[in-house]
Amino acid sequence: MTQKQLFSRYLKDLKPGRLEWIGLRPGRKQAVQVVDSVQALQSLGLEGDHRCSKTPGSARQVTIISSEFIKIIESYTGLEHIDPALLRRNLVVSGINLNALRHQRFKIGAAVFEATALCHPCVRMDQALGQGGTAAMLGYGGLCARVIQSGCVVVGDQLTPVQS
Repeated sequence: MTQKQLFSRYLKDLKPGRLEWIGLRPGRKQAVQVVDSVQALQSLGLEGDHRCSKTPGSARQVTIISSEFIKIIESYTGLEHIDPALLRRNLVVSGINLNALRHQRFKIGAAVFEATALCHPCVRMDQALGQGGTAAMLGYGGLCARVIQSGCVVVGDQLTPVQS
């Protein structure tokens, strides 16, 4: 049984989540731009994000983290509040267990995504969050995804798993 098949067994039990925040990284190491909506482009990523101009079909077009994971990272770092821009993820969602979406398709707004892998933290998280920031994020960095179907995503949109 593949991981995709294993995780697909849980889709029917997942309640919808909600898109809480959108951040675009115009260039590597450049400040994150917070927006209320964005166009997801099939096989490319999010319009305005530097990953969109990279290799078409990449498994790392979009990065997603949950607000619940951010709260865990806050508790591990001792920080009261972490601005999602510091984590350099594109989308923050809430109300759904992201780990259950691994290797699965899901819809946010009009766009369809496919989770490809865990999004591991880079060592720059020690700079962003303080010493131990990278370690605090291990297992809670969220997911990488690719855009399967283009569409507009807007803060407040529902995240729903797509049954295959």
